[in-house]
Order: sequence, then C-alpha cells, then structure tokens
Amino acid sequence: MGEPQDSEGNEALEELLVFIREARGFDFTGYKRSTLSRRIHKRMTDVGIHSHPDYRDLLETNTDEFAALFNTILINVTSFFRDMEAWTLLQHEVVPELLTTLDPDQEIRVWSAGCSSGEEPYSLAIMFAEALGVEECARRVKIYATDVDEEALREARSGLYTPKSLEALPSEMREKYFEENGAQFSFLPDLRRRVIFGRHDITRDAPISRLDLLVCRNTLMYFNVEAQTKIVDRFHFALRPAGFLFLGKAEMLLNDSERFEVVNMRQRVFRRRVGSNGLTYHPAPLKLRTGTGAEGNSVARARQLRDLVLDAGPTALIALDGDGTVVVVNGQARTQLGLTTSDIGRPFQDLEVSYRPVELRSLIDQSTHERRTLRVNRVERRVGEEVQYFDILIQPLTGPGGLHVATAISFTDVTVATHLKSEVKRVREELETAYEELQSTNEELETTNEELQSSVEELETTNEELQSTNEELETTNEELQSGNEELETMNEEMRIRTDELDEARAFLEAVLTSIAAGVVVLSEDLKVKSWNRGAIDLWGLRADEVIGESFFELDFGLPTQKLRPVVERCLETRKRSGPVGVEAMSRIGRPITCDVFFSPFGGNHGGVVLMMEESRSDDAD
Repeated sequence: MGEPQDSEGNEALEELLVFIREARGFDFTGYKRSTLSRRIHKRMTDVGIHSHPDYRDLLETNTDEFAALFNTILINVTSFFRDMEAWTLLQHEVVPELLTTLDPDQEIRVWSAGCSSGEEPYSLAIMFAEALGVEECARRVKIYATDVDEEALREARSGLYTPKSLEALPSEMREKYFEENGAQFSFLPDLRRRVIFGRHDITRDAPISRLDLLVCRNTLMYFNVEAQTKIVDRFHFALRPAGFLFLGKAEMLLNDSERFEVVNMRQRVFRRRVGSNGLTYHPAPLKLRTGTGAEGNSVARARQLRDLVLDAGPTALIALDGDGTVVVVNGQARTQLGLTTSDIGRPFQDLEVSYRPVELRSLIDQSTHERRTLRVNRVERRVGEEVQYFDILIQPLTGPGGLHVATAISFTDVTVATHLKSEVKRVREELETAYEELQSTNEELETTNEELQSSVEELETTNEELQSTNEELETTNEELQSGNEELETMNEEMRIRTDELDEARAFLEAVLTSIAAGVVVLSEDLKVKSWNRGAIDLWGLRADEVIGESFFELDFGLPTQKLRPVVERCLETRKRSGPVGVEAMSRIGRPITCDVFFSPFGGNHGGVVLMMEESRSDDAD
C-alpha cells in the first residue's frame, strides 16, 4: 500500500518529481499520481527510506539509484504477441486492409511507442513478414520502436531472448525468425535492421509522422487525462489519413469520434478519419533571415515604408512571425484593440487579444497546418459598457518553397452593421409573437431533449469512471505480474543454491563416513557438531545421542577431561597438535590406547576437529 497522500505528502511528491525532471530529464508530472506514489513508495521501502526529502538526498548522493527508481516506475511487462486475440485481429483484418491502400512499392511505416524490451516491435516485424514474406518485409517495412527507459532499449537493441521468453511463439515461428546464440536466441538480422530503436518521450518529443500503423499498448493508462489528450493529439498528427491506431485493452478513445473511427472496440483498434482536422500539434515553423551591410540598409528602408503603409491601413492588423512573436501592430489595432507598440516582440499567446474575445491560438494552429485562410464572423468584444463586433480573418503567409513564415490577423469592425441586424432581428421577433404557443411546445421538446442529453452525459461520466477504474486495475495487474516474475527468479536462484548445498552436504557426509577413524567436530563452545561412523563403531554412541551435547559432559569410554587442555589450546592457538595417547575403553569393554589428533576448524566461527583411532602398538599386541 502507498503512503497516505495528505497535502504535505502531495507537495513533497511534486518537489521530488521536479527534482527528477531537472536532474535527469525524466518528466513524470503527466503520470497518474496514484500510480506514481505507489511505485515510488515501493522503491523507498526497498531501500529503507520513509520520506520523500530523505529519498531525494539519496538520489543526490547515489546516481545509480536513479536507474533502480526508473525501473520501478516504468513497469516493463511485455511478451511476444501479448493478448493473442488482438494480434490475430491485427494480422487477419487490419494488415490486409492496410496493404490494399498502399502501392506495391510504397514504404510501410510503423511506430511502436513504449516498446519496453523489444518484444512488441519484433512481433510487428514477424507479423508483416508473415503477410509479405521476409524479403519483401525487409525491403518495404520500417518500424520505429521508442521508449523513455534507456536500460530497456539496450536490451531491445541486442535482439537476444531466453528460451522462456519465446515460449509463446509456435516452434516453426521460433525456428524461422530466431537463431541460436549460445544460451539465448537472436532475432533474424535481415528483419532486425528494419527496426529502429530510440529514446522518445511521447508527452514532450515531436511525433514520428506519416505512419500507417501506430501501436501504443497499455502506456496511456499511466498518464492523467490532460497528458492523455496531448498524446492523442500527437498520435493524430503522426498517422496518415486512414492510418490505424492499436491501443491496449485498458485504453479507448471515448470522446474523439470526430478524428478516429472504431475498427474493433473490443480489441482497441481505431482508424484516423480521412479529412479530420482536430489537430492541435504542429512542427515549429521556419524562421526568416535578415540581410547585413548596404543590403540591410535597403531592406530596413523598405521595411520602414511598409510599416508606415500598414500602420495607416483602415483595418486593425496584427502580424506574427513563424515563432508566434508579434512583429506588426498597426494604428487601427492600437486604437480598437487597446494594443501598444511595446507589444511588438512579445509572444502573441501572452496578449489578451489571443484568447479574448475569441480563442485565436487554436485557429492560428489550424490555419498554419491546413495552409488556408480562416474567417470568424461577428465576434463580440466588450470594453466597459461598449460592445464592438469584428469579422476576424486569419491568413497564413508562405515564403520560398511554400514554407510557412508568418501569419496575418485582421479585425474588420462590423459594429454598425451588427447593430442594424440586431434591429431587424428585434422587429422580426415582435412579428413572431403570434407563434408563442408553438414556441412553447418547442421549448418543452427542447427541455425533454436536454433531460435526455443530461442522462447521456451522466452515462458517459459513469463510463469514464469505469474506464479509469479499469486502467487502475490494469496498472495493478502489471505491477503484480512484474513482482511475480521477480519472485520466480528468486525462487529459481534459491532452488539452485539448495541443490548445491545438498550436494556439498552429501559429499561431506560421504567423506566423513568413509574415514575409518572416529571423527568428532566440536563447535567454539565445545558442543558436538558432527559424529561420524568411525566414532559410532569406536565408542558405541549414535550421532543423534551426542549432536548438540557438550563433549566433555558425555559419558563413554574415552576420558575426555584429559583432552580438555589440548582442545582449549588448539582453539586459542589455531594450530594442529597430537597425537595424544589416552587409555580408554572401547564400545565392547576392551581396554585400548587411543591416539587423538587435534585440528582447528575455521567454519561457522571456529571449532576443533578430533580424529581418534586405536593405537597401532595396541593392535600389535
């Protein structure tokens, strides 16, 4: 369970995220806070830290901890053809339809966003190779595979996988697309060269363009709604018209039907609509260059004359360069819109006129992207008690080569005409009084429609809440699967170590059993740790009767107290000694002379090994 997120804990978490972004360039601020908090707290628990400030101190002093933290946050759970039913739909329905829309020699562009350790892009390569053949796939298909996790990308670039990783593939597919490489298998080199890996942050970096297929499975669910919206905007820009988008089972596009149509909702396959223009992302425009020297002076004079003409124009005009910076504000714009010459050089988005009385920034983006003039008629603007009306014209300007270099925005004052239209409208409304009863009926119908609309909105809200819960459950499932894989690895290591330990124990027992002399191992506190077969035959005591007992308190035919000084000296000096001859009584009651050898024992904090055997001179007698 994650730590409680009170206001103080939330603030500390946000400060930690800002530090991570500034220190390493990883921006996790768009991720869902519940998931982030849970994963960061798991890593803090692993290293024994209980507060975000203390964990930040650890990150500052131990740069290796960043890698461990990123591996904890970025749950890399993947496999070849994960969710086989969805991949089957992709292979048998989507890919054939995609191929029919392309010329036989046209390149096929695919993007695997959030590719983790590479199983997904290699699955895509196999799928297209099955549809086109290996040689045709290697010639036409280009797959871009991106992730923010550098460690996962290094593993993906190697193209090496264990036999366990390939268990999901049919045997004939493993043999066709993988080559044995020591204890692992490497992906087919001809297809590997068509997969391009690179680090990419889908929330910040420019998207790959002109795609036929974009695969981003179980990645969006880690982001909040705002970040998901920005990512989908980039995906829409990246896809060509009629290009396909393949999401994870916990993700869907509920409120984007204008730009994407559903191919299969169950398997989360969508298609970009032809002619959709809901794009809000676009690449940076080209900057203009200026001359120097005499040529620069001539240009400056021409620019001054141009500015005078523009400034005297009858229509309010604002011009922006390719970066969105204000470069022209003419006289009418200053008079009617309240701008000043000091606004020249400022970003247009910082000016009030960019969003009031109408949102112009998105219209400018649309005009730039579509390269066409946009018009907004009769926009109302209030200045105190005065009301103004403008027709606004947004015109993209292109330079050499058809590149976008600037945008001109003109405001035509239509206040008088609008007031006249308002008067006509008022008279018309008076003439329509006779239709009040009909209007009343219409209003009742509209009320009913609004109630129905309200019910629909409530259902949509409930659906979105269920979707959010589903995403959380899927995230938790990913975490559990990751933890289960770690436990399986640890269990395998423990089994190997146990087998090695059992083998060593069996070996030692066999050695001790094979020694004819009596061997007794004493611990540092002089208790019996081992009692071999020779000791049993010599003294008649079983091992289970003496193990753990004090050696010098045992009652058998050897007078152990005579040996105590030698044992203690051996413990102290850690040197071998003996033999020491001692008169003793064997297990059958026969007097013998027993030679005892003493050797220090270094394992488990030290001890002494006693080797006892009947004196040879005794045997001779």
